[in-house]
Amino acid sequence: MGILGIGVDVLHVPRILELIKRRTAARLAARILSETDVKEAAYKALYPVAKPAWKELTFHGLQRGVDGRKPTLEFHPSMPSGQVGKLHASVSHDGEYVFTTVLVEESGCKA
Repeated sequence: MGILGIGVDVLHVPRILELIKRRTAARLAARILSETDVKEAAYKALYPVAKPAWKELTFHGLQRGVDGRKPTLEFHPSMPSGQVGKLHASVSHDGEYVFTTVLVEESGCKA
């Protein structure tokens, strides 16, 4: 059976109320959400089966006006192991904290 997805959320209500008052939520999210955090979580999820270089991981975060699609994470290894399937990424933030989770599916074929 495959994985349908993954989701994590961290919420601090006073922080959200402050964002609504200032109307800068999009700017704050763009500033603190970083693909570096996603790549770090991906490295930890893939290791020791694969040891990805930063350039082998590509994160496409949420973009304004792009069909409301989920963020995606792609792994393009220079030497495929045959064991790594689809990657799932979830990024949540609250105030000074960003929580990133990456889940890796097995490809189904054995190397």
